Amino acid sequence: MEKIMSESKHGKILIVDDNEDLLKAAKMYLKRHFAQVDIEKNPEALPGLMNQEDYDVILLDMNFTKDVSSGSEGYYWLEKILSIDPSAVVVLITAYGDVQMAVKAIKAGATDFVLKPWENEKLLATLYSSMRLRESRDEIETLKIKNHEINNTINEKFRDIIGQSQSMQRIFQTIERVAQTDANVLILGENGTGKELIARAIHSNSIRKSESFIGVDLGSITETLFESELFGHKKGSFTDAKEDRPGRFELANKGTLFLDEIGNLSMPLQAKLLSVLQNRKVSRVGSNKDTTIDLRLICATNMPLYDMVKENRFRQDLLYRINTIEIQIPSLRDRLEDIPLLANHFLKHYAAKYGKSVSKISEAAMTRMNKHPWPGNIRELQHALERAIILSNSTVLQPEDFNFTISSNKETEQSMNLDQYNLDEVEKLLIRKVLKKYNGNITQAASELGLTRSSLYRRLEKHGL
Repeated sequence: MEKIMSESKHGKILIVDDNEDLLKAAKMYLKRHFAQVDIEKNPEALPGLMNQEDYDVILLDMNFTKDVSSGSEGYYWLEKILSIDPSAVVVLITAYGDVQMAVKAIKAGATDFVLKPWENEKLLATLYSSMRLRESRDEIETLKIKNHEINNTINEKFRDIIGQSQSMQRIFQTIERVAQTDANVLILGENGTGKELIARAIHSNSIRKSESFIGVDLGSITETLFESELFGHKKGSFTDAKEDRPGRFELANKGTLFLDEIGNLSMPLQAKLLSVLQNRKVSRVGSNKDTTIDLRLICATNMPLYDMVKENRFRQDLLYRINTIEIQIPSLRDRLEDIPLLANHFLKHYAAKYGKSVSKISEAAMTRMNKHPWPGNIRELQHALERAIILSNSTVLQPEDFNFTISSNKETEQSMNLDQYNLDEVEKLLIRKVLKKYNGNITQAASELGLTRSSLYRRLEKHGL
């Protein structure tokens, strides 16, 4: 066997043919285009060569000296190659333009075939095309392995939900019991408590875990785009509908649909959502065709849905539809024993992310964290640790590394007295204080409150601020 290598090109080609003149001619031509060109007269050497090298394309003669014209030897060695490497890309060489032979070869697993004597440019085009196929197969296999590993990681029970408090342990138990059913779940809790993590944990431990988890932030979807986003649309159904597009319900088919901030839906949109949930069918905007959907529904909100039902701001029949199982996530101030766990988790994460040598939180800082009300809950704690690590020049975080001005302000602490105010009033007072602190800067205020800008704008409108 002869071998030609080039550092400036890529691709490994093996040519197996008992015609020495053909091998030399092919080698002389192909060595200018590929990094490695191996040639071999004896097909018996194929297993050994394939164990030594991982070829992108194998160019294989169909007829050797033992069998001049039937091609049976070529089929035999094709089968042998594919038994060694099922993903091998094999291009067969034949001197006969027999269509049936070519079809049989393709059905047997060959990628393509070339007729000899060949035209150099056609041979080169065939090899390049076959090499791209091999690269695509390798990429797909790599993606499959990556996805498998990702799914294994994701499906570790509650790996992203940190908590040893009794309230969190009860939630873990509920997730285990509920996940194996298809019951609709309503997750209630303040902003930043981890409602989406709970939803993902339910999906990851369910019978639908190999299917899609599609999340929708209903608070960020305008009324005009609601139907298009959730139900899909047909091309030309409205000005910007330049192509057919499936909605989130279709994308979540067979999997889980997570509707976050469901309490923000207007009454007309609630009616449309209820209709889909009752009929389990969606119709794209601009189409009269119904598509049946099969999915698991999980909803979440930080709003008082039961009070909203009494005030005719939320449909009672929709509430009944979505809350077969209800999970109430405690606020961070109600699970103080989890703060050290969470804080040290974020400490390790952000120290590694930013390449900082911070390795510990002082007892004084931890005590201060336990006294802070954390209106933004875990999201606020996460942002606080990230900021402290970025700005700290020490290996140990101290109280002064954190921005605890909200809780140290007596007026604000009084505004947090739940015996004196209801939750809406607390939220309004808190937003007003934070906006004042940052001179009306929405981005900074939203960050401290653990909200998105759009969520803060909605609350400003709600409270008339």
